[in-house]
Amino acid sequence: MGDVAMTVPVLRAFTQQHPKVKLTVLTRPFFAPFFKDLTNTSVFIFDEKQKHKGVFGLYKLYKELKALNIDEVADLHNVLRTKILKLFFFGKTFVQIDKGRAEKKALINGDSFKPLKTTHERYADVFRKLGYSLDLSNPRFPERKTLPKLIVEQVQPSKKQWIGIAPFAQYPSKMYPLSQMKNVVNALEEQYNIFLFGAKAEQQQLSELSSSKNVVNVAGLLNFEDELDLISNLDLMVAMDSGNAHLAAMLGVKVLTIWGVTHPYAGFSAFNQPLDYHLLPNRNTFIKIPTSIYGNKYPEDYKDVAGSIASEEVIEKIQSILKA
Repeated sequence: MGDVAMTVPVLRAFTQQHPKVKLTVLTRPFFAPFFKDLTNTSVFIFDEKQKHKGVFGLYKLYKELKALNIDEVADLHNVLRTKILKLFFFGKTFVQIDKGRAEKKALINGDSFKPLKTTHERYADVFRKLGYSLDLSNPRFPERKTLPKLIVEQVQPSKKQWIGIAPFAQYPSKMYPLSQMKNVVNALEEQYNIFLFGAKAEQQQLSELSSSKNVVNVAGLLNFEDELDLISNLDLMVAMDSGNAHLAAMLGVKVLTIWGVTHPYAGFSAFNQPLDYHLLPNRNTFIKIPTSIYGNKYPEDYKDVAGSIASEEVIEKIQSILKA
């Protein structure tokens, strides 16, 4: 999900800087709401489980796309499916993202510890190779959305700032311990309105953090589109190196990211966030960080490395950002 969300600021910049170019975004149905605010952009749904399944399904997809009279293709994914599509689009200009695998391998192996090109810039490079100038340095974001009715009913009118907290990640090595996150919530719940984000299966775990009337557990409460509308109204999202960080960033929300075994140098940090909006374990102590790009590989004694970041440090950083 994060990779798809990271395309949105790039596509938004493209539509603003090249308003006469029509974009067709090929994506799964779940991700369609990401692109609803982009001008001159339509979404073409990829049905991976039925109609477009397998090589024959991809050929059917190619025929459907061909009927749209597409002039050129920007492949922001570069996986086996899109490589097959590229074969079908023989003769069309078809530019694929350079994922920088060699540089990322050097970062993981400890051969070179320096910031790599961001994924957003890698996406932008695809369009540049197609001949379009693209500047990501002065982004413009959509307006805040109308709040879902369920949220309006649960939050008392006040001037308190709104914080979203998304404590989960795909791998435990990227998660901040819930016991420490509870300390964060307890310290902030009187001063701010707090919304807890997670999947429906995580609803029970999140309920342990939501003891106050100022803390709303939205896991399983809203559909995905309503959840995005709520996120657009936050003053700050606190997230791991996870999809929620990118959802908030694509909507222009401030994001504080708590890192575990991964590292922002790999290029997956949230869009348009200052360098000091990252809290990381001490690399002098945990010298193997980053242990992998996605957090799926790590020494066992690094599993809870995010917990080395004191809850007091998280609290102070949140308060500092919201006072700025």
